[in-house]
Amino acid sequence: MVEKYFRLYAANNLHDRREIMALAETLDNVRVLIHSAIRIQSDDGTVIYCDPYDLVEEPHDADVVFITHGHYDHLSPEDYVRVAKAETVVVASSSLKEEVAVLNAADVVLLNAGDFAEVCGIKVEAVPAYNVESERLQFHPKENAWVGYVLTIDGTTYYIAGDTDQNKDTEQVRCDVALVPIGGTYTMDAKQAASFINTIKPRFVIPTHYGTTVGNKEDVEVFEPLVDDAITVVRKMEWRS
Repeated sequence: MVEKYFRLYAANNLHDRREIMALAETLDNVRVLIHSAIRIQSDDGTVIYCDPYDLVEEPHDADVVFITHGHYDHLSPEDYVRVAKAETVVVASSSLKEEVAVLNAADVVLLNAGDFAEVCGIKVEAVPAYNVESERLQFHPKENAWVGYVLTIDGTTYYIAGDTDQNKDTEQVRCDVALVPIGGTYTMDAKQAASFINTIKPRFVIPTHYGTTVGNKEDVEVFEPLVDDAITVVRKMEWRS
C-alpha cells in the first residue's frame, strides 16, 4: 500500500490528490537495493538499474544499466554481471568510455552532460554531477565530466543525482521524483540535501547513499524534517539484517 511508504501531503483539490496518488503508486516499482543501487521497472516490464553495487541476488534482468561515475561503489563490474543479460545496454558518461568497455555490454551509449537520448523506450537527459564544497572537491571534480540522469519513464520524470553537491547546474533540474545522496563525506549531507531538494521542489524525494558505505541510518531522520511539507519523503532503502 502507498501509505506504507510515506505521508502524502494535503493537496489543495481533489484533482491534485488523485494525480499525486497515481504518481505515488508508480513508486512501488522503484527500489533502492542498497547504497545508491537503484532498480526501476516500467509498466511494460523494462528493467532499469543505476549503479548496481554490493548485490546479493543475481537476477540477470537488466534491459539498461546507467552508470553515473567511475568510483568502485557505482561502477562495479562484478555487480554489473549479476544484473546483466545478453541484451543489456549500458549508458554512461563519455569520460568512462574505457572503464565501461570491460563490461562487454550488448551496446553502450555514451553521453556528455546536456545530452539527450532515448534508450529502451526511456527518454534520458544527462546532467552534471560534481562537488563544490571545499572539503570534498577532490572526490568528484567538475572536470571529470561525471553525470546524473533525468529519466522519463511512463510519463514520470526521475532525477538520479549520482554523487554531487548542490551547484548551479543541479539547481536547474526539474523532476517529479528525485533520488539524491544524503550521507555526506563525498556528497551532500542530510542538511545540505534537504536544502537542495527544497530548491528544486520535486513532488517526491527518495534519499540514497547513506547508512552503509558512508553515512549512517539516522541520516534520514535529520533529512526528512527539513524537507518542505509540500514534498513527500519516501524511504526506500532496503536494509539487510
